[in-house]
Amino acid sequence: MEAYRDQYATLFNGGKGVTLIGISVDSDTALVSWAKDARFPFIFASDGDGAVGTKYGAYNPENKVDNRSLYVIGPDGRIAYKAQPFRQSSADAYTELEAEIDKLSPPGAGRP
Repeated sequence: MEAYRDQYATLFNGGKGVTLIGISVDSDTALVSWAKDARFPFIFASDGDGAVGTKYGAYNPENKVDNRSLYVIGPDGRIAYKAQPFRQSSADAYTELEAEIDKLSPPGAGRP
């Protein structure tokens, strides 16, 4: 999540035409505290029972955690891009994500 924070202005167009939501099985209070302390410029949602993760194939019921999946939802509400698992240590993963976001971003929401 720190990489998303650190690249928010460029990767996610600074939030122009893009909404980033980090979803975790962590409690809402833990997520709020962490987000505030780490100064994340985006929102988090708690999926304590794993229902959202299960729906998207990201939840591991054996360990009660979500894997590092990434979904880009298009303006039509459908999944336009999926990286499962997301290779957060790979620079190529961010280049691919940036290209997908650019394809879906509205005109005028280009790079800063």
